[in-house]
Formats: sequence, structure tokens, C-alpha cells
Amino acid sequence: MTTTIRAIQLAEFGGPEKMQVVSREVGDPGPGEIRIRHKAVGLNYIDVYMRSGLYPNALPMTLGMEGAGLVEAVGEGVTHLQVGDRAAYASQPPGSYCDARVMPAKCVVKLPEAISFEEGAAMMLKGLTVQYLLKKTQPQGGLKAGDFVLFHAAAGGVGLIACQWARAMGLQLIGTAGGADKCQLALEHGASHVIDYRSENFVERVKAITGGKGVRAVYDSIGKDTFDGSLDCLSPFGLLATYGNASGPVPPFNLGALGPKGSLYVTRPTLFTHLATRESTQAMADDLFAMVTSGQVKIRIDQRYPLDQVGQAHADLEARKTTGSTVLLP
Repeated sequence: MTTTIRAIQLAEFGGPEKMQVVSREVGDPGPGEIRIRHKAVGLNYIDVYMRSGLYPNALPMTLGMEGAGLVEAVGEGVTHLQVGDRAAYASQPPGSYCDARVMPAKCVVKLPEAISFEEGAAMMLKGLTVQYLLKKTQPQGGLKAGDFVLFHAAAGGVGLIACQWARAMGLQLIGTAGGADKCQLALEHGASHVIDYRSENFVERVKAITGGKGVRAVYDSIGKDTFDGSLDCLSPFGLLATYGNASGPVPPFNLGALGPKGSLYVTRPTLFTHLATRESTQAMADDLFAMVTSGQVKIRIDQRYPLDQVGQAHADLEARKTTGSTVLLP
């Protein structure tokens, strides 16, 4: 059976105006696949990277890495989902900017009744990112209560989840954000300290907050503009996890500099390495769902756009006009 849906199609790389609403047919799932009818779709900065061509994909394509909705059909061999299940995902390949899609079932998990579709769409990629960063991407010896960590973009969708999760772990999270309102938002969500990068030197402030010792780990989604400073914030044997490029990709650098700076570690992790199997996806999702249903992490959704206004949503995201999470509503 086929059904006609709306999708946001990108025919060439470029600005938000390159995304267009199209109609297309979606059929039944094949072996190992499901068809999901979206109730809400998440917006993430990786969507901007793909739209601009920084992360190139074959064109034409539909963007979008996370969503939540109802399972409409189940392909052969799929046993963990049934028709009618509430479900959510963060997934490769991209394609969530649409009414419904056929996709690999291994990426999709049941959504607990206590979590709304909007929360599910807003939390999967961002929340699973925080899970693998704070729980799996740790410095030598791991992280323990009382340790200082630096988290850039602390008032964004990932950042606000990280502030809360770090507080639950007993970590002292130092967050950076642009402007007094965003700094206050990070504090309200659990950051121990905040730095306004518009008016303060974050390296100097980190050293002052930590008594000159630096932080055990830096989680940096900004990229080019913060990379050097992030290294300078680390204590000996500290870890820099650079997991995004909001200001542009990090240019080549001299590995030899890591020695005199304190035998530092640098890694470039990705979420989808951690989500390679259904078992790992389920385990990470279970951890995330437990944090949310316990109330230790609340999903803040500050922007909602109709699906056909996705261009405006991208423009606002790139202009740093957004806070918390953003969802698109089919």
C-alpha cells in the first residue's frame, strides 16, 4: 500500500530557501524496516550542516535526524515494534522532515506513555548525544562527583539537557552562552557556573572558577572559534570532545601541542557510532528515558514551527535566536 505525504526536499546545497515542500509516495516497509507517521519532528544543527553541504549527502534528499509518532506498518523480522506503538528515534539516514517515512527499525524505540510526542521528537538526538558525551566520552579515570567540566552552548537543546544531567551526576558544569538571558537559562537548568562569551574571556573565567586547575573535560559543539581556547581550559590529562562545528570546522592543528599543554586527549565522537546496533540504541534510550521520567531531566521546547515553515526555523537557529529545543509539526 502506498500513501501520499508531504516532505521537505533539498535539491541543492545552500541556504534555508533551498528547502522545498513536495508531495511523494511512501510504500510499505521491507525486511527490518517500519513505517512511522510523525506527530513531531526535531530540529538540530546537524540539519544545517547537511543543508549547507558541510556534511555532504546525495541529492535530492530530505533532511531531519529525529522524530516521534505512531508505527503504521512493520516489515518482516521486526519484533520489538508493533503497529500502533508510540515510537521515537534519532537515526541515519536522514529523512524526518516529512509526514511519514519508511526507515530502519533498529533505530526506532518505543516511546514511554509519560513522554509526549513533542518531547520525544525534541529529546532523542539531543538527549542521546548528552548520554554518550557525559557517560561514555570521559577523561582518563572517568568523571566523579565534584569534577569540573566545560560545556559550550549550554543554553541550546543539547546544552540544557547536559546541564541537568551533569547536576544529577554531581558534576560542576561550567556553561558558556551568548547573553545574560541565555546564561540565566543555563543556571536555572543546573549549570554550576556560566560564562557569557559575548563579554567575557571563557579561558580566563574557567581558570578563575577552578582556582587555576582547569576542567577535566570540555564538550565543544562550536568548533573553529572555541577549539584553541577549549584546549587551554583543560587540566593535565584532560579530554576535549569536539562534536560539532557551529562556527565552522576545526582547522588542522599540531598534535605536538597536546604534550606541553598537559598530555591532553582530543576526540571527535559521533552519536551514530554509538547507535550502531539495536541493543546499544535501546540501552542508551532506556538511560535517557529514565532520566526524563524521573524528572531529573526536563525537555524544554521553546520553539514550534509548522513543517512547511522549516526555512524560518533554520534561519532562526543559525541566527542564534533559539533556546532549548525546537520541533516541527507536520
